[in-house]
Order: sequence, then structure tokens, then C-alpha cells
Amino acid sequence: MCAAALEEYCGSIFWNASYLDREDPDFPVCLEQTVLVWIPLGFLWLCAPWHLLSLCRRTQVNTKHLSKLYICKQLVVSLLFLTAIAGLAVTLGEDYGPNKDPSSTTKHPGVYYANPVLYAVTWILVLLCQEGVRRRERAVDSSTLFLFWSVLVLCDIFPFQTLLREALRQGEISNVPRFCLFYISFGLELIALLLSAVADIPPEAEELVKKNPEAGAAFLSRITFNWLNSMVTKGYKRPLVQEDMWDLNEAESTAYINQHFQHFMQSELGAARVRFQAQLKKKPGDKAQEEAFQNGLSNGLGKGISQDVLMMEEKGKKEEEKKKKKDKKKEEENYPNSWLITTIYKTFKWILIESALFKLLQDLLAFASPQLLKLMVSFIQDKSRYAWEGYLYAVLLLAVALLQSLFLQQYFQRCFVLGMKVRTAIMAAVYKKALVVSNDTRKESTVGETVNLMSADAQRFNEVTNFIHLLWSCPLQIILAIVFLWLELGPSVLAGLAVMVLMVPINGLLATKARNIQIEIMKFKDKRLKIMNEVLNGIKILKLYAWEPSFQAQVESIRGQELNVMKNFAYLSSVSTFIFTCAPALVSLATFAVFVGVSSENVLTAEKAFTSISLFNILRFPLAMLPMLIAAIVQTTVSKRRLEKFLGGEDLDSGIVQHDSSFNTAISVCDGSFAWEKEAEPLLKDVSLDIKPGRLVAVVGAVGSGKSSLMSALLGEMHSTKGFINIQGSLAFVPQQAWIQNATLRDNILFGSPHEERRFQEVIQACALGPDLELLAGGDLTEIGEKGINLSGGQKQRVSLARAAYSQADIYLLDDPLSAVDSHVGKHLFDKVIGPSGLLKDKTRILVTHGVSFLPFVDEIVVLQDGVVTEIGSYNSLRASRGAFSEFLDTYAKEQSNQTQSESDRCQDTVDIELIPEREDTQPDSPLEDTVSVTLKRENSIRRSQRNGSVRLRKNSSIRKPENADESKKGQRLIEKETMETGQVKFSVFLQYLRAMGWGYAVTVFLLYFTQNVAFIGQNLWLSDWTNDAVEYYNRTYPSWKRDTRVGVFGALGVVQGLFVFLGTLSLANASVAASRILHSRLLNNILRVPMLFFDTTPIGRVVNRFAKDIFTVDEAIPQSFRSWVLCLLGVLGTLFVICLATPFFTIVIVPLALVYYFVQRFYVATSRQLRRLDSVSRSPIYSHFSETVSGLSVIRAYGHQERFLKHNEITIDENLKSVYPWIVSNRWLAIRLEFLGNLVVFFAALFAVISRDSLDSGLVGLSISYALNVTQTLNWLVRMTSELETNIVAVERVSEYSEIENEAQWVNNTRPPEKWPEEGRLQFKNYKVRYRPGLDLVLHGITCDIGSTEKIGIVGRTGAGKSSLTNCLFRIIEAAEGHILIDDIDISTIGLHDLRNRLTIIPQDPVLFSGTLRMNLDPFDKFSDEDIWRVLELSHLKDYVAGLQEGLQHEVAEGGENLSVGQRQLLCLARALLRKSRILILDEATAAVDLETDNLIQNTIRKEFSHCTVLTIAHRLHSIMDSSRVMVLDAGKIVEIDSPSNLLKKQGHFYAMAKDAGITIEDITVL
Repeated sequence: MCAAALEEYCGSIFWNASYLDREDPDFPVCLEQTVLVWIPLGFLWLCAPWHLLSLCRRTQVNTKHLSKLYICKQLVVSLLFLTAIAGLAVTLGEDYGPNKDPSSTTKHPGVYYANPVLYAVTWILVLLCQEGVRRRERAVDSSTLFLFWSVLVLCDIFPFQTLLREALRQGEISNVPRFCLFYISFGLELIALLLSAVADIPPEAEELVKKNPEAGAAFLSRITFNWLNSMVTKGYKRPLVQEDMWDLNEAESTAYINQHFQHFMQSELGAARVRFQAQLKKKPGDKAQEEAFQNGLSNGLGKGISQDVLMMEEKGKKEEEKKKKKDKKKEEENYPNSWLITTIYKTFKWILIESALFKLLQDLLAFASPQLLKLMVSFIQDKSRYAWEGYLYAVLLLAVALLQSLFLQQYFQRCFVLGMKVRTAIMAAVYKKALVVSNDTRKESTVGETVNLMSADAQRFNEVTNFIHLLWSCPLQIILAIVFLWLELGPSVLAGLAVMVLMVPINGLLATKARNIQIEIMKFKDKRLKIMNEVLNGIKILKLYAWEPSFQAQVESIRGQELNVMKNFAYLSSVSTFIFTCAPALVSLATFAVFVGVSSENVLTAEKAFTSISLFNILRFPLAMLPMLIAAIVQTTVSKRRLEKFLGGEDLDSGIVQHDSSFNTAISVCDGSFAWEKEAEPLLKDVSLDIKPGRLVAVVGAVGSGKSSLMSALLGEMHSTKGFINIQGSLAFVPQQAWIQNATLRDNILFGSPHEERRFQEVIQACALGPDLELLAGGDLTEIGEKGINLSGGQKQRVSLARAAYSQADIYLLDDPLSAVDSHVGKHLFDKVIGPSGLLKDKTRILVTHGVSFLPFVDEIVVLQDGVVTEIGSYNSLRASRGAFSEFLDTYAKEQSNQTQSESDRCQDTVDIELIPEREDTQPDSPLEDTVSVTLKRENSIRRSQRNGSVRLRKNSSIRKPENADESKKGQRLIEKETMETGQVKFSVFLQYLRAMGWGYAVTVFLLYFTQNVAFIGQNLWLSDWTNDAVEYYNRTYPSWKRDTRVGVFGALGVVQGLFVFLGTLSLANASVAASRILHSRLLNNILRVPMLFFDTTPIGRVVNRFAKDIFTVDEAIPQSFRSWVLCLLGVLGTLFVICLATPFFTIVIVPLALVYYFVQRFYVATSRQLRRLDSVSRSPIYSHFSETVSGLSVIRAYGHQERFLKHNEITIDENLKSVYPWIVSNRWLAIRLEFLGNLVVFFAALFAVISRDSLDSGLVGLSISYALNVTQTLNWLVRMTSELETNIVAVERVSEYSEIENEAQWVNNTRPPEKWPEEGRLQFKNYKVRYRPGLDLVLHGITCDIGSTEKIGIVGRTGAGKSSLTNCLFRIIEAAEGHILIDDIDISTIGLHDLRNRLTIIPQDPVLFSGTLRMNLDPFDKFSDEDIWRVLELSHLKDYVAGLQEGLQHEVAEGGENLSVGQRQLLCLARALLRKSRILILDEATAAVDLETDNLIQNTIRKEFSHCTVLTIAHRLHSIMDSSRVMVLDAGKIVEIDSPSNLLKKQGHFYAMAKDAGITIEDITVL
């Protein structure tokens, strides 16, 4: 019916099958005039309204500017419009013109009028559309117009060849004007297509495009990711750096994402809170409520079991509630829940919908290939078919594959960007929440856990959203595959399916087993790393005591256990590999066996076999993915719960502190009681305070009386149970523990305020930071490491105070800022900053202090006792009242008696208060000295805080300008920058790994895998041979013996493959465990023998990283990626081999394809590897900034700088996204190119099959094309694996780098000292000179002295005079540059290090303990009996303590001795010394705050027990050495004085000056 109307409309036949049933097929003209015209035009008409809309809108775009490209486009379309008019004119002319043949009455059919009109209208529409595109903001081209031109040209190709063939057949052109018009318009259409593929960048966008090429990418470039080319080539030429990264699109930036996410989160969270409240109200009667409340309290409401839980049990909510309850009774949802997922969905729903669409299209197209394969095979079987069919199928295969690739890559791009955005949104939300979170919520999680929310949990969401669509796509693929298989093979498909389904629980079982083993491995790993961490942190002690072998043995034994478990894990994974490899073979075996076995009618043809195999290949992916996806989702629900709990927690109540200006006081607290948590008892009770503006108020009280809590209450950090606080003006806050940011010193002081040089200098001078700035290399631009690592405690506190002083606030809350600095510095700070004549004299100041000496100068004193204000008044009035205050004075006066004497003297004659410069500090408060030596001295403190990663310290410049700058730089750089690997990994590294595995193993593994591949190909060739039986036995009965042979051999080959893979994986497992063992013990062995210098210049974190991350990579990642790589490589080679076997022509194409492949792969790997590195480098600042923020919350809130920190966080995350986004795109860039190559392989395999179809059997063709269809995936994997293997193998390089560092001298050598040496303990220094490293100045300049047996020598000197260097030399921690040290006439440089160090004893400054038993800490080699140990414990006053412990000597010491007090640790170190019974004792006096009591115990024991030894004491407090036989005074590495203390005092030299500073006089000595 329809066809007849159309035939009348165009006056010719619309359709006839005979047109196609010939050697040269063609379409009827009518079809070309109607359908092929309507398709493109219809498409344009559908899309046009969207373009026309932007014509109606008012835009801000510069409409004056017309680019050349735009003019060309409009010109071409106008010409096309003219051709359409001309076409209409021709028709009219022919029908009604004057030279019309009068004899013919027939007019042209309707189509000749309709088409030109249609075209004319369309061209006008196109003109309007192009104008619309120009007016659209940020549009550089239009994808719909490009598609329209493409479809149009495609559809016009048919009439193009029809007209030509017609003309050639007739030998002349029948209708010249029409013929010409068609070809002119076709040419114009082609030009228009080319023009529409070029991006038209408006001049105002050019800058933007330079910074972000994606913004200027045309449609073709967008779908092929061509716009990334410039970055990829740059990355190939040289390693990329952060500066090469492009700007983000606005939609990808943190600020934009966060704003949208917050918008939806507020509404969703609000609704959830309402739901949650309603749930609480729904409870039954009051009695139950009350009872529940009692229960709740007894269970501890704080733990999060609130009354609604207990009620819920009674209400018996739905089934799922119960299930949840079983899982997580404790974690019951007592917080607003189930809002996070909906928020994420609502924020990102458009990306989700788009990506779902692409995924759906790709899934459907995936099933077209097997159908085309089927047609192809039947075409090859039937030799009578026309050749053009085959070519058509080949082209269709290519087209389908190309479309599939494009859709798939767009889908992946959308999904990965979505994952990235979700991670960003969560990170930004967590950060924002952390700034306002209340103390209750904060208490529930440590800083580490909160940082984890940002890193681990956000990352989980990222990973799940990448694959979220598989939830519906996997089932869809499975259903479709089964439907198509059923159509091929009927019910026997179920057999194969059954095998697949059976695999799932087996895999599940193996997975759980593997997880358990994994947990066990982690246990050993943690244990090993804990010991390693301690060893590295206490490496100096190990060296001084010669204890390395004991610890090496400990680590090795744990490593042994770990490797055994790892071996089990490897065996398990080889079993699962075996199953995974056998699966496809088993599935096809089961299906085909059942199929041919069910009835003798069923014959396996090539079409059936190979179509089924490609369908089974499609099935494998969703079946493998589903369980993994579900597991990932389950893990994510845990993260969801944690995030909801944190983000839904309560905010800090901003109404606690009011700002009412009607009060006449600066601070008023009216009858306030404050608690840290809502339900807790108030810590501060009934506090009432009125503080007038401009007063200095001191807050005093015993430890724990609530002084710091009062500060927090004033800052609004505590819950107020009653009363209120009113504060007028801005606040500045100095916390007790200084909070220092990882930024420059200047930024730390400015803290976001503008920089004014004069005010800045004033503050610096007042806070006594002047001398320190001279010492820091960059002055005030020196970068401070994390947690203020390269500042001493006193400096940190002064910087913190300077920050407050600079901020020009109205009210200053100072929480004991003077405790961390030395007394004379404290004095200076009080006078110049805080006190009545200081910088802040007109401001309101509240000072918490323990320093009694400052109290007479304050306006008012508030005395706290147990959270209650007991007295308020001035110093004199309170002293007179003899209350709590005078008690407080007495307690503190005793402790400070030593200092206060000399200090009160100074206070009386105020003339005396000129600042004693920092360099004469009695405690090393600031690193002072020309070179690094001091920084090395403070290495302990630096390293202790350095456990987390490396720290950036700038070069310490010397004050004397060095003669040759280069030389000095080399030596003075404290911490060398870690070498980041760049460029390609050297082949030698691979060889090194293979050598560690053992060559025998390596060759065996390769051979086994190769054999497996051969079996795989053999199996498929057998299958193609089997399918040829169908042709042979056509219409004859199929003998059953033959059937059984076919099935049997097919099955056997399948099992053989599995077996070989199993064996290969087993031997690889053994080999890689062997390699791990060798690499680790080499590394450990070497690190323990490296000189101390290495540890001084390398952050511990860096070394730990070698033992943690790099060894982990060597253990787990490398074997995995190595195996995958070998399998992939063999897979690709096998595929190419089979295709060449089937169609020998294919060999011609291999070489160019391989070349292209190689280049793409090299380009990609270089860029991707560097982007990954940049990603991890830029990721750590996000977390460190976050943990910094969390630890400095109270300061940030006090100054009101939340907004600034939010901004900073956004910038930091953006910096990271700048490398993540290109990385995502680079993967797509690679995939689309490789898939294109793979599609070409398919195309050529099909094409050559068609060309040489006469000589081929259908089985081989089916085989080669189904192989080719699979090659795309394998190619993709091969590049991924190569890149992964390259990235991972770097670990081997890094491990071996540390296994080859130069060692210190041998532990034991041929010259052994006598058994009893040293018997007398005489020490002789002969012109001894030493430097810390080559290239640095000498630290000791020729020391010469004799120390007799049993002499007691005190060594004193200013910070950096070389006192500690002296001990380091005795133990040969640093080797001599010149000169000798003799002990009992043996030169110590001639004997082994352990022989030397075992015979000397040191009691170090910081008591370092290791985790393990007490006994192990005293005697790691089990040399001594228990009696000996108890004896020394008694001498060191620890016997009662240890005897009182449950385990006695087996008591576990926590890491770093955390569970012992500092005093006890110091005594344990004394016990160590007593146990060693050496004749020479070095005592590095503790600077750590050991209480006076312990100090006296230690001093007395040493005097008594070591009376027969030579004792060298390095003193920081002069009191302790006034009774030595001689005192050695060092200055700048030389001995300036050495004599008895009394003589030195009489001499009035250096020693006298130091004694005067310390307030010691001759009289004191006579007392001693």
C-alpha cells in the first residue's frame, strides 16, 4: 500500500529484490530520492529547535565578531541554497518552459518539486542553526550539525554512484543540468562536512583554550580524545611536572562540585534529621521510655546506644532492621541515616543518565558482532554467494566495532570523571564539616580516623561509582547472551551455564580463604614494620650498644613467617587461576558435548560453534565482575555509614558566646557551668568573671584545675549547661601546645593578614625571633616542616605568640605560652609582649601561667581550684589573704627555687634586663651554628616527629659565607631530596629481579606458560576441524566413535591448558617468594650496617617506606603483574599466529600495526606513569593540610579563619585533580587508539578471509575472526600490564638502591682486642679532628688530652661547641679526619666496631626503649642470668616497681616505652649501663624533663656504682658536675680550659662566665 503511494510520488519502482540479487547491486532511484533524503533531513529537523533556542535568548557573547570560518560555513550553505533553488528552476523549466517538448504531456512526478523545496527550507534552517551555535556561550562547534553533514554525505554516496554507473552504461549523460547540480551540491556538502569538523574558537576564549585545550576541542577531537595529544607528546619528550598540568573545566573544579553537593546535602540531611526525630518520638509509653533511658545510661549513652535502639527491639521493626541489628548491634543508627546516596545521586544524576545510555548502546552492539560472525561464516561456506556480501559484512564488523569502542570510551570517561567528582565532593564535605564539628563528634574519632574518612572512604566511593552501572548491565548482558545461545544451541546451553554458575561459589570460597590469609599476612607485615620503625628510630642506641644482630634476627624471623604465609597465598591463587583458565574450556566442552550427545540430528557447524564461543566470551566478563562488584558495594556501605555518622553529627553551637555591645566589659561570664560533652559533668562550675577592657589578668591554679578549659569555654568550644558568656571584640588565641602550619615562617606569623614590614619587624623583635631568623637559611621565608619539625619547642611557642601579636585583635587568650621557653626568654617575652609595657599593653589579655615571677606585674589574678573560681584580686591582696593562692605560691616557689633566686635578683634591678642573647642559652633552644652540625645534634628530636613521611627542610646556610658555594651546598643540605624516578626503567632492573628469582625458575615459568598457550590454540584448531565434519557428513549419519573422539580430545586439551597454567603459576609463586626473601634480607642487612650519617640526612619515613611500600610491591604486585604480562603477551602472539594461519595474507598488515601499537604504547606509558606520580605527590598535601587543620581547629576557630582554610583546601584538591583528570583521559586516549587497532585487526582478518575465500574452510575463518574479536581486550590489557610492570619494577630499583649504600667499618675484624680490655680505662686523645661529612667544616679542631683511670670528667660548653661530637667519636659513630683516640694504648680505629662498642657504655640523653619485654630491653642477647638482672634493677631503684608487675621481667613495653614514665625509662637506661659493667662510662645528661628526684637517684647510683670507672659527663646543668675531678670546657670544637672546678672559677674565664649565668658562686662549691 505504502510502496504504491511512494511509486506514484516518484514515478518509478520503489523496491524490488532483483536489484540486489546480482553481481553489482544497487538501490532503486525512488528509494534514493525518498528514504535516503528524509533520514538526514529528519535528523536535522529534530535537532534544530535546540539551536534556535539560543537565538531567542539574550547572550553576553560578543556577537559583533565574525570569524573567517563562520563566514565560510555560511557561504557554503548559501551556495547549497542556490543549488536547491536551481534544482526547482530546472524542474519548472522542463515542465512549463518555452522549449518544452509539446508532444509529451507527462509532467515530472511530485518528488522533483518536493525535494528542492525540502532542501531549500533545510538550508535556511542550517543557516539559522550555525548562527545559533555562534551565539552559544563557550561553544566551538556543534556535534549535531557535524553528524547531520556526515549522514547527509553518507546517504548521498548511493545516488552518487548510481548516476555515475548509469552514465557509464549509456555512454552519455541523459540529463546534464541535474547531473551537474547533484555533483556541485555533493562537493559543497563535503566542504561543509570538513568545515564543521573544525573548531571555531572565538578570540575571547583563546586564552582559556591555551590553559585548557579541552575547551577548544571540536566534536571529532572530543570523541577520540585527540585534544590530549599535546600533553602526551610533551610527556613523551620529558617527564611532566605539575606546571604542565592544564586548568580544570569549571564543572570539574572543587568549588563548583562542593557548592552543588552542599546544596542537595542540606535538603537531604534536613529531611533525614526530621525522619530521625520522628523515629525517636514514635516510642511507646513513658514508663518504657524512662526504663530505656536508665538502661541507656547504664550502657553508657556516650557509646552510641541510645534509647531509640532499645525501643526498636520492642517495636520489632521490619525484618531488615533485625538483620542489621544482628550485624551491628552496637553501631545502631543513632544518627540521621540513608541520605548520602540520594544526595550523590541528585548532585550527579545527569552524568549518571548519560553514562547509562552509552552503556546500554554498547551492550546491545556487543551482541551484534557474534551475529555478523555467523553471517560471515555461512557466507564463506556457501561458495555460490556474491563477493560483495562478504565485503559488506567485513565493513559492518568494522563499523559495529568502531561504534562500540566510541560508546564504551565515552561511558568510561563519564564514569571515571563521576568517580573523581564523588571523591572530591566527599573530601570537600568532610573538610567543611571538620571546621564546624562539635566536640562530642570530634571525641568519637581520632585525627587519623577523620583523615581516613577523607582518604580511604572517599576513595572507596570513587572506585564503586566507576562501575556502578554494572549493577544493571551485568544481568542484562547475561540474559541477552543466554537468549542468543539458546537460539543457537537450544536447551544444551543450560549445561554450560550450570558449569559457570558452579564456578561462582567455588570462586567465593577461594576468595574468603584468600582474604583470611591476606589478613594474616597484614598481621605479620604490621609486626615487622613496627619493629623496623623502632629499629630505625632507635638506630643510634643500637649502634652505641652494638645490638644490631639481635634486632636483625628478630626482623628476619618475622619475615620468615610472613613469607611462609605468602607462599600459601600464592598456592591458593594458583588454584583459582587453574579454575579460571579451565572455566571457558569446561563451559564450551559441557555445552558442545551435551549438544552433540542429545541427539544424532545435532551437528556442530562452524556457525554454531564460533558464534557460541564469542557469546561465551561476552558472558565471562559479567559473571566475573558481579561478585566483585557486590563485595565492593558491601565495603562501601561501611564507608557510607561512617561518612553519614560524621557528616550528620552535631555542629558546634555558635550561640554559646554572645557578642552584645551593651556590656561595658571586654569579657563577662555570668554564673556559667561548662562541660566537654552534653551529658558529662560540668568541668567548670558557677564561674563568674568580669574583665574590663585593657586589663592583664593571670589565671593560676594547680595542674588539672581547669585553666585550659576556661580558655576553651571563652572560645565557645565547650557546652554551656547554664549561664552565658559575652565577649566584645575579636579574639587571638595562643594554645598551650603551639600549632605550627607547614608553610613559611612568615605565613605562620601573618596567618592570612596582609604583610606590613614595620609591624612585622616589631613583632619579630618583641618575640625574640630575631636571632633565630638569622640562623634559618631563608630568614622569615624558611619553610617550616610538618608539625613545626625544624623548630625547637621554644621557637614554636614564640612563633605562635608572634602570630597572636601580629593579628591586632582586641582580646588575647594566652594559654601558658611561657612554659616552653627558657626562663630568661620568658622574661623577655613578658616584658616586651605581654606585660604592662609590652606590645599589647592596651589590649585585654588573659594569661594562664605557672611562672610565679610574673604575677606581681599583672592587674588581676584569678585562682582556680577543681573548676571553681576560688579567689580574684591583685597579687598583694591575695598574698595577704593566705588562701589557695599563697599555697600555690609556696608549691611553685620550691620547684623554681634555683631559678627564682637569680631571677628575683634581676627583677629588682630592672636595668639588668637586657636580653641575654639566645645563643648563650643554657638549653639548646634554637639551632645556632654555622653549619649543620647542630641540626644533626637535634636529629633525635627531628626524627622522632618524622615518622610520617619526609619533611622539607631548606638548606641551612652558614653565617660565614663559604669560599666556594658549590662545595658548601653539597655538605650543608640537611635532608637530600628523595630521588623521584623518571623516564624509562632500565632493562638491568628487570634482569636483577629475574636473577633474584633464579634463572632456572624464570625459564621454567615461561616454558610452562608457552605450552599452555600451544594447548589453547590446539584446542581451537581441533574445534574448527570438528566443525568441518558437518560439511563432510552432510546428510549422512554421524558415527558415534568419531563424536566421542572429538569430545574427548577437546576436553583433554582443555584440562592440559589448565594443568600447565597451574604448574606455571606454582613455580612463579615459589620463584617470587625466593626473590622477595633475597631482596628483603639484602636490604635489611645493609641498612643496619650503614653509617649513622645516612640516618642523619635521610628522613626515617623514607627508609620505612622502602621496607613497607616497596617490599610490599616486590612481594605482591610484581609477581601479579609479571604473570598477567606474560599471559597477555602470549595471548596476543597466539591470536596473531592463528589469524596468519587462517589467512596468510594477514602477515602483510602485522608490521605496520605493530609499529603503530609500539608508538602509542611508548607515548602512553611515559605520560601515564608521570601523571600517576604527580597524582600521588599532590595527594599527600591534601591529607597533611587536613590533619593540620584538625589539630589546629581551636586556633582557626578562635581567629575566625574558617573561610580561608576552606579556600585553601579547595585549591589543594584542585591541584590534585589537575593530574587525576588528565590521567583518566590518558587511559581513554590509549584505549580508543588500541581499540581502533584491534578493530582494524578484525577488519583485515575478515577482509582477507573474503578475498581468499575459495581456498579456506569455514571453520578456520570462524576461528580467526572470533580470535580477532577478542584481541582488542588483550591488546588493551597488554599495554596496561606493561605500564603497571614498569611502575612496579621501580620498587626493585629503590630497594636495591638502599642495599648498595656504603657501609661503616666492619663489625668484627682480624685485630681483636684482649678479652679483658679495657682494664684500666685510660683515654688519650691525640690531635683529634673530625667532621660530620666530607665537604663540611671540622667540628673538633685537634683535641689533645689525657684522661687517667677512674677520673671523673665533666664536659661543658655552649650549644654546638662539640660536646656530643666527642662521644660520637669515642664510639666511632663518626670517623676521625685526623689524629687518634687510644683506650688503654689500643688505637680504637684498628678494631672492629662491635668489639669497641661492646666495651664502652653510654647513658644517652633520651631514654630509648623498644617494644618487647623488659628483659629484652636490658639484655637482648640473653647473655645474663635473671639474678644479674634483678640485681641491677635493685641498684637502679626499679626492683619494687618490676616485682609489682604481673609479668615481672616479661612485662611488655609499649612502642617507645609509652607505658612507662620518663623517669622510669631513664632508670632503665641506667640499669642497662650497670649490667654491661664497662670500665668507661659516658653520661649524656638528660635534657628531658626528668624530675629532680629521679635525677638525684641517678646521680647517687652513678657516684657509688661507677666509682672504679672512668666517667665522662656531658653537662647541660652545671650543678651536676661541680664535684668532678676535672672540667673540660669546649668552645667551637677546641678545648679552651681543663682543670678542677674550683681552680676554673678562680681563673674567671669561660667557665666562670657560665657559672655566673647559672647563678653558681664559689660558695656553692664549698657547700658541695
